[in-house]
Amino acid sequence: MVNSQAVALRVFTEPQQGATYDELLTIARHAEDTGYDAFFRSDHYLAMGSAAGLPGPTDAWITLAGLARETSTIRLGTLMTAGTFRHPGPLAISVAQVDQMSGGRVEFGLGTGWYEAEHTAYGIPFPPLRERFDRFAEQLEVITGLWSTPAGATYSFTGTHYQLADSPALPKPAQRPGPPILIGGGGLKRTPALTARFADEFNLPFISLDDAVERLDRVGTACAEIGRDPSEIIRSVALVACVGRDDAEVARRAGVIGREVDELTANGLAGTPAQVVDRIGAWRERTGVSRIYLQVLDLADLDHLDLIAQEVAPQLG
Repeated sequence: MVNSQAVALRVFTEPQQGATYDELLTIARHAEDTGYDAFFRSDHYLAMGSAAGLPGPTDAWITLAGLARETSTIRLGTLMTAGTFRHPGPLAISVAQVDQMSGGRVEFGLGTGWYEAEHTAYGIPFPPLRERFDRFAEQLEVITGLWSTPAGATYSFTGTHYQLADSPALPKPAQRPGPPILIGGGGLKRTPALTARFADEFNLPFISLDDAVERLDRVGTACAEIGRDPSEIIRSVALVACVGRDDAEVARRAGVIGREVDELTANGLAGTPAQVVDRIGAWRERTGVSRIYLQVLDLADLDHLDLIAQEVAPQLG
């Protein structure tokens, strides 16, 4: 598949590994000032791997509410809000409010939730995968139903896991009928089907190029089954970023985040600007992605963002 459309670069952070709100605000403002398309964050309550995660987790939607008032143009969102963390009714209220606070700049990534250890650590129920998908499907129904209900009307829903009766379906988000919805992941059946029904964007996180082509084909098939044009769904990928002006700088940045250059080159976006532009070109040619979420793991390295903004982004238009 050959696609010549521009690729937008977005900053994606993992605050559970260790970040304060002020640190996230600094990088979000810097991303805005240097022309990035969006600032996204994960939705996790526990650090992964050997990271201490100090000073502790920050809540995704509280963070985005603050950023909504302290930025002005950059779009804001989650990859992905965990469906296990919040009931869909209150979540629809939170996201709608943050969208209002931002002037309509929110994008809403929602997933099933997957990291069992954080649920155990904070007393959050963690159902089996089948039930999490069942709940996820109902959550999408409820949230989109609440947002799309006409003003003055009420919304009711009777599902296996959630029941709503005569909800005023308020508040409404600034974007109508609601913020763009992102669905992602490597699920082979239900993920493509839910993407076809509900998503404005399909995101593939940390996946090989060959596997991405296969997953996107599944989304296309799911769209065909319900009569939806698959071109309506934006295609995106999340990849760890490690860019340097030369090999030494690439190696230094890889060392700071505890990764090997060869592994990052194979599985992420690592190398000099020219090498990274070529890699992005391969993704664009084979998959038609128009957005790349750059997983930025060293939040103190603002020069990294500057380098990508100055020497990679201008070549992607």
